[in-house]
Amino acid sequence: MLNQWRYFLLALGFFTRIPTPHYANFQESDLNHAAKYFPLIGMVVGSVGAISFYLAHLILPQIVAVLISMCSTIYLTGAFHEDGLADSADGLGGGYTREQILTIMQDSRLGTYGAVALFLMLFAKLQILSLLSPVVIPAILIAGHTLSRLSAVWLMANLTYTKPAGKAKPLATAITGLDLWFANVVGFMPLVFIIVMLIIANHPSMIIFKFLLMTLLPVVASWFWWREKLKTNLGGYTGDTLGAVQQITEITFYLGVLVWVGNGL
Repeated sequence: MLNQWRYFLLALGFFTRIPTPHYANFQESDLNHAAKYFPLIGMVVGSVGAISFYLAHLILPQIVAVLISMCSTIYLTGAFHEDGLADSADGLGGGYTREQILTIMQDSRLGTYGAVALFLMLFAKLQILSLLSPVVIPAILIAGHTLSRLSAVWLMANLTYTKPAGKAKPLATAITGLDLWFANVVGFMPLVFIIVMLIIANHPSMIIFKFLLMTLLPVVASWFWWREKLKTNLGGYTGDTLGAVQQITEITFYLGVLVWVGNGL
């Protein structure tokens, strides 16, 4: 249990700016055990975003509260995943060979493809969340951040790391069946909570079924599209593409919620 707590703290320190203890005997290989806690980190980040939104919405318009919530999660993670999305867009948009794509991804400068992808992603989140009822946004934020980080674990379980070195290299290990099971349980936990709340609120079973269909189908479809794109162009994943899949599946989850609200709630 002590080792697992240590692995969780390592993941927390790796993926967020939250201060964590420094271990004198730290080994980079210890991060191999941290991948299963990725969805749990998403739950932490999503909770910060949910609390920020709730408090801001007490005194500010919804769109401003959503913006504050987005800023809080971006600050908490150090724009870790947004950076991955921008680098992936630059690489896959501007490169034609695997070597060109990886070279562009490693360039610290922001290109046109990355800037456009980043702007559209942030703008889409702001608009979609602003259209939802403020009552459901906290739960949706937690579920979105958690489930989208589970998608990164799925990517790691299905592909191999394609670079000899990089920021995700310490995490590049085969995900064991037990670790994947744990990640799935944590990743779907907020979604189960929402379903339970819908049941308690006496919503018809068809509405609950539509919720699952309209939220999970876009996430799964976008995940498969991104995996095939990586297999075709890179033959595997990198740290940047893990950040990108988190951003892609998070926004598709929110889109699914918006479609559900317009077709059943």
